[in-house]
Amino acid sequence: MASFACTPPAPAPDDAVGVRARARGALLGLAVGDALGAPAENLKPSEIRARWGRITGYVAEIPSGTDDTEYAIFSGLLLARHGSALTPAHVEAAWHEWIADRAEGPFRGAGFSERGTLENLRRGLAAPISAQHRHAWSDGLAMRAAPFGVFAAGRPAEAARLVAIDGSVSHEGEGIYGGQAVAAGVAAAMTGAPVPVVIASALAVIPEDSWTARSLRRAVAVAHRGERAVRSAVVIGGYPWTDLAPEAVALAFGAYAAADGDFREAVLTAVNMGRDADTTAALSGALSGATHGISAIPPAWAEAIGPVSGRCLPSMAGHHVLDVAELLMPGEGGKWGVVVPEVPAEGLRAEVPVKASVPAEARGAVREAAPPLPSTVQATGARGRSPLARAGNTGHPGGEGQS
Repeated sequence: MASFACTPPAPAPDDAVGVRARARGALLGLAVGDALGAPAENLKPSEIRARWGRITGYVAEIPSGTDDTEYAIFSGLLLARHGSALTPAHVEAAWHEWIADRAEGPFRGAGFSERGTLENLRRGLAAPISAQHRHAWSDGLAMRAAPFGVFAAGRPAEAARLVAIDGSVSHEGEGIYGGQAVAAGVAAAMTGAPVPVVIASALAVIPEDSWTARSLRRAVAVAHRGERAVRSAVVIGGYPWTDLAPEAVALAFGAYAAADGDFREAVLTAVNMGRDADTTAALSGALSGATHGISAIPPAWAEAIGPVSGRCLPSMAGHHVLDVAELLMPGEGGKWGVVVPEVPAEGLRAEVPVKASVPAEARGAVREAAPPLPSTVQATGARGRSPLARAGNTGHPGGEGQS
């Protein structure tokens, strides 16, 4: 495995697929993987086969993502506003204003690491003390790490630095390493780097003897033997919780390697391995979407993704991952752009009303704009329909919330 342990050379950009297409592929790939994997979350492969045979597409009547997509949007909006100047104080303030200090949805902030973080913040604890809870090793940072790789395309070390700042409020140790591996991998994939270089980039930013690194190396070493081998190399048999960052991140990279970066095969491999299937499929979807761009995502899968409902994070209601991808592009939105009309926080319900949506003719302005201030929510489009459709283009019990 020495080939994956060394610091990789900076990959040359692949001009065949543009940076914007990769950014859109990474974040839409995350949302698609999340929605594909949600029904299989916490299941064993045998249970998946008993219910559906082998999952080859959406099995839910109405495909829906989970907290993975909503938290990725949350971090993406935060990053778009502050860029490389992001600080723990910015992150902590956003957690307070977007989540902790407002009414929550039915799933009350999602997984165990998020719950522990919110409880600490509400007690008045600040980062990094707010991350000192029993689940700081979870994959909750990894699931929101892809936007950092999109923003720092071609700069894995910068992606890893920024995601660690984001994670300082909610995670420690292996939880941070998992997020760094994903962010760095996406940053390398954004240049069109081959799969081994993407993997090497992920390993280069985390301690070589960490649990995350050991698990990731084991997963990719047996990836050529398929999903059963990857799962056997990583999963701790009999352990009930499925959101361990070292496990989820390794399964995602294993699926990505087993598919040699192919989007469809990567996400389906992750889904059919079960465990924290929404997260592992979201991560493999982000990696493979960044590698090949948005055109690699089957249109039927892509068009099922609309703006999130805010079921987990009400403040994220109405946002679409594709708009976040645009905001993370150099010279586009975030701190470099202009502010678009916003929906006052006092006017919000559980979901953003259709009337509050930005008109179709204003979509171009939205994509040039900054994200909302923490106290407001921007409605990014007609609910229930993705920008693709509008444009005519063809873990653990109680821990996760579908959106």
